[in-house]
Amino acid sequence: MLPPIASMFDPKAVLRERMKGERKAAAKARPDAGVHAAAHFMKSIPRSEGAVVSVYFPMRDELDTEPLVAALIEEGASVALPVVAKKKAPLLFRAYRPGDDLAPGSYGELIPAETAPEAVPDILVVPLLAFTSEGGRLGYGGGYYDRTLEKLRKTGAPLAVGYAFGAQEVDALPLSPLDQPLDWVVTERGARMCRA
Repeated sequence: MLPPIASMFDPKAVLRERMKGERKAAAKARPDAGVHAAAHFMKSIPRSEGAVVSVYFPMRDELDTEPLVAALIEEGASVALPVVAKKKAPLLFRAYRPGDDLAPGSYGELIPAETAPEAVPDILVVPLLAFTSEGGRLGYGGGYYDRTLEKLRKTGAPLAVGYAFGAQEVDALPLSPLDQPLDWVVTERGARMCRA
């Protein structure tokens, strides 16, 4: 059966497929990338004492966040994981520490138990398929981080930090007005501010 014609001409869908391959190759070439990215994050991203940092639990070939979680906890930050509570709604966040019991979420991602306290992040470490130097982000198409950032930015100024392999950078992305920009991007190559 052929795929729907619309998706064949959707520039985001085409780019997502290409960037999945780029990310897979980068993950294979740089198994130590998570260690380097964590060091760049800790050196560059501004954090207040006791900040709450939401960190995704990596799936498939996403950049490993385990070294970052360890460094944040050692520093005294609070860590939270995102949870899809309802489709087409902003994410909620639950407290997490290594060793906590996790269960599969809506998309197979690992999430904390419902008994874990909810948290409001000061910094969101955001997974992605592609990014631009200006802070454009291509996600997975569900819009969860865009809705979440839009909601949080109405009442505060959380930092959105794209976390990816350097190979996931592209010159331009087909963005819409609903796409929320990143403030920083951190890769195994370094950290870069996108928005002042």
